[in-house]
Amino acid sequence: MNAHATKKKIVLAYSGGLDTSVAIKWLQDLGWEVVTLVVDVGANTDLAAIQDKAVQLGVPRAYAVDAREHFAERFIAPALKADALYEGVYPLASALSRPLIAELLVAVAHREGATAVAHGCTGKGNDQVRFDVAVAALDPSLTVVAPVREWAFTRDQEIEYAQTHGIAVPVTAAAPYSVDVNLWGRSVEGGVLEDPMNPVPDDAWSWTADPDENPVSASVTVGFLHGVPVALNGEALPLPALLATLNERAGRAGVGRLDSIENRLVGIKSREVYEAPAAVTLLTAHQALEQLVLTRDLARLKSSLAGEYARLAYEGLWYTPSREALDAFMTEANQPVTGDVTLALAHGRVTVVGRQADKSLYRTDLATYGSGDAFDHKSAEGFVALFGLGLRTRARVRPIEPVELEALGVQVTSVQHA
Repeated sequence: MNAHATKKKIVLAYSGGLDTSVAIKWLQDLGWEVVTLVVDVGANTDLAAIQDKAVQLGVPRAYAVDAREHFAERFIAPALKADALYEGVYPLASALSRPLIAELLVAVAHREGATAVAHGCTGKGNDQVRFDVAVAALDPSLTVVAPVREWAFTRDQEIEYAQTHGIAVPVTAAAPYSVDVNLWGRSVEGGVLEDPMNPVPDDAWSWTADPDENPVSASVTVGFLHGVPVALNGEALPLPALLATLNERAGRAGVGRLDSIENRLVGIKSREVYEAPAAVTLLTAHQALEQLVLTRDLARLKSSLAGEYARLAYEGLWYTPSREALDAFMTEANQPVTGDVTLALAHGRVTVVGRQADKSLYRTDLATYGSGDAFDHKSAEGFVALFGLGLRTRARVRPIEPVELEALGVQVTSVQHA
């Protein structure tokens, strides 16, 4: 650690918004020397502008990290290989970014000789757990401070505090949602969305066209190497660029709108709205390619572990032996997942229209019902007899009472040949 360490230095994950801008002054009032860190994970963040704002608020050093490539390769790609969807719906966009930001907070704290890190999470959400647990796993000696969780401000009081201390933060009733954005998706919550009976207003959507309003249709071919997308329509692309391009193309086709009631880790249900055009498209393509190359038992086992992988990421348990062990399994399972998948994107739907893989287990001569059929039909008779042997044995000992036709409550007719 640096020689100029102080006992009261803290590194704040800074976004430039109301909460973290107020947090700078609030922490300073408590005697902390505040250093800020802004991280770009694909939100097209103006890093320099946010750094300048932090400096204007009295921050001696304002760090900025463009982590898009790191985020895509070390967090998104593993989750894609695992087909990870929390509760079968949420692609984990925000959940995957939090351990990365926590990792960078710890790195800056070490460079600065800070004894604590801070974030702008509330006491009601999942992100507080993700940050706190990740920091504890990476450096348990660091204190974690959550100003928003600790102060007693209402929203109006927070705005008044900002105005009193000369903190310029534009907050208007015209922006009623809480929004988080990165390469893997966009989450929207708050306002009228908090009533599950309310339809999602048009102004909540930003990345996707209305699926019912004749959006632009498209056809894309995704090339995979060991489970990771590496090309789009035959053009090799770095993963961050591929994700950004696919978010735009699939979004114009209305793909990626998700609206769910989610079970938060803190014990409440929450209405969550997401836009994830690239994630929905790539997860569909990845699963289609897996169908070609994975054995039945491996596919079944991998599917059973996908939910556990998603749970670990969602609950902030990224830096754990369980996630590391699952990653090793998913990496091995994805070794044959190399090939191309062509998809049609239209009216909010992703349809697989073609797929091919060098290590495909699909054989036309075994699947065909036409000429060239190589399947041994005579062997099937013995296979079926053995497969049903246990049930036939049980039926002889404990017969199942057959249903009488009259008990079905339907009209029964029969015709007899004269």
